[in-house]
Amino acid sequence: MNFGDAIAALKEGKLVRRAGWNGKGMHLYLEGYQPVIVMYTATKEHQPGWLASQADMLADDWQEVAQATGVG
Repeated sequence: MNFGDAIAALKEGKLVRRAGWNGKGMHLYLEGYQPVIVMYTATKEHQPGWLASQADMLADDWQEVAQATGVG
């Protein structure tokens, strides 16, 4: 999917990631009570305020991630 599809999925409460991300378990989610995108990192940390690069915005390798318990 493209970046616009990924943003739409985030707004629906889904988790998304780029196919090319190497870190195991890395994904993005939208914080429920405020408009902020959070990255769940390979080191199992939640980093609010993720910013997309130009490469991220132009990529077509976005994918939905199965909801993980307690993550995102």
